[in-house]
Amino acid sequence: MDAEAFTRELANQAIAEGDATAWFERLYSAAANGEAIVPWDREAPHALLAEWAARSGVTGAGRRALVVGAGLGRDAEFVAGLGFEVVAFDISSTAIDSARRRHPDSPVRYVAADLFDPPGEWFGAFDLVVESMTVQALPDPPRAGAIAQIGRFVAPGGMLLVIAAGRDPSTVFEGPPWPLTLREVEAFAAGDLAAETLEEIREGDDPIFRWRAQFLRLHPRTP
Repeated sequence: MDAEAFTRELANQAIAEGDATAWFERLYSAAANGEAIVPWDREAPHALLAEWAARSGVTGAGRRALVVGAGLGRDAEFVAGLGFEVVAFDISSTAIDSARRRHPDSPVRYVAADLFDPPGEWFGAFDLVVESMTVQALPDPPRAGAIAQIGRFVAPGGMLLVIAAGRDPSTVFEGPPWPLTLREVEAFAAGDLAAETLEEIREGDDPIFRWRAQFLRLHPRTP
C-alpha cells in the first residue's frame, strides 16, 4: 500500500471510530517506527509560504508566530528563519518528538497541543499565525470549528496566512484531504479578522488547485 492510501485508511478508520484527529498520532507513530511514510514530509517549507515571504519581505524582528499542525517542522523552521519567535504545535506528540529530534538546535518551541483545547494564553497572542494544509485534513465536522478557532490566536494588528488545497463546490473529492471551497476559506475572516488578499492558484485544468489567503486583525478601536 502506498503512503497516501495508507494515510487515508488510517484517517477513515479513526473517523469511523468517532475521532477525526486520532489518525495523526497513528501515522506519525508508524513513521517513527519505520512502518510508514508521512506523505507530506518534505525538507523544504511549503512553496507558497516561501514565495509569500520572499514577495512580502516579511521579517519577524522578534515578533511571535504560531504554526498550526506543525508536523515535522518544515514550515516552523522556515518562519523562525525569518526572525520570528515561533511556537509550533501538533496534536501528535510523536510528531512533536520527531520534530525536536530532527531539529536539535532549533529555536522553535515545539508543543503537543489540541487545536480544540489549546493553552488559554495563546488566544490573541501571535503576530503571525500560519495555517498550512492542516484544516483540509479534517472532515466537517469538526473542520468548521477548526476554522473558527484558528483566527482567535491572532494578536491585534497581527496576520493569519492560510494555505490550502482548493476545490469548486461542485467537485466531489473523497479525502483526506478535503480541499476547501471559497466559502470555507472566507470563513477564516471572523470578528475583526478581515481578508486582505485571497489568491486562487490553478495549474491547467486540474480540479484541485491552491488557496493562499492573508487575513489581518484590526487594532482595537480607541474610545
